[in-house]
Amino acid sequence: MTASPTMTVIALGAHVLDTLVSAVETIPESQGGQLVDRIKTTAAGPAGGTALVLAKLGATTRSAGAIGTDALGDQLLALLARDGVDTSLLLRRSDAQTSASVVPVRPDGSHPTFHVVGTNGDYGPDDAPWEAIAAATHLHLGAPELMGGAAATKILSFAREHGVTTSVDCIVPGEPGWLDWIADCLPYVDHLLPNDDQVLGWTGADDVVVGCRALLARGVGCVAATAGPAGAVVVTADGEHTVPAFAADVVDTTGCGDSFSAGYLRGLSLGQEPAEAAVLGCATAAQVVAGLGTDHGDFDLASVQAFAATAPTLREG
Repeated sequence: MTASPTMTVIALGAHVLDTLVSAVETIPESQGGQLVDRIKTTAAGPAGGTALVLAKLGATTRSAGAIGTDALGDQLLALLARDGVDTSLLLRRSDAQTSASVVPVRPDGSHPTFHVVGTNGDYGPDDAPWEAIAAATHLHLGAPELMGGAAATKILSFAREHGVTTSVDCIVPGEPGWLDWIADCLPYVDHLLPNDDQVLGWTGADDVVVGCRALLARGVGCVAATAGPAGAVVVTADGEHTVPAFAADVVDTTGCGDSFSAGYLRGLSLGQEPAEAAVLGCATAAQVVAGLGTDHGDFDLASVQAFAATAPTLREG
């Protein structure tokens, strides 16, 4: 698990095509209509969105998962490839549609989500690209809950056996049953990347650090939990660190978690300790939250590093 500036990552699991509508204050009743400022599609999901941003940050990024043979799948492939993601490991299935979401974004950047699981619900160890995983430096598994802990364990343990750094991000809400569903795979996760609501809900804790420590007790190596404008909390066996968010004009929060994950993982590949990598994660999220969709922003690793070194942060009080 050595640092690799020339990071090669397999982003495996949930790939989603997001259609974002901005800005939406209310949903019209009956057959009413409403003019909006913008409608946009982007690659997204805890695997797809993270892959996209990692590619922008200079990592060699390969997407692995399942998408449909429909037009949505064609568009998702094109959007990933446009931003430099290798899509050759994505399987195409004709028996289900490509996973997709419609996201009406409110003026404050928050949003509900209308989602179809689609092909993401039919991908597991039998589909995994074992040789590509073994040749990678990092494996990022998005939404292991869709395949279950036992299936995810087969993939993550294989990566570990081949010296590959592992990370996991989930999309399910903070409900205790979900943690039990994926518990088998947690000892094979080097870096778990939840949000604060997930940590508290999964563990029943009333404090994020306490909840993160409960996840470490389940076998996770490090927990880096995002907390919106409060930044991120990083907890390892050696201690905990709070990393503030950077000041940004919030347009859309849909890509924040995935962009944090990408920046954090890229930082690790450069040899940074988790707390330092979380700074790069927060800086990357600040680029994406300022516009619509996970693919917002014309940035690269150097520009995000420069931003992190000079931009003001949000601090309580």
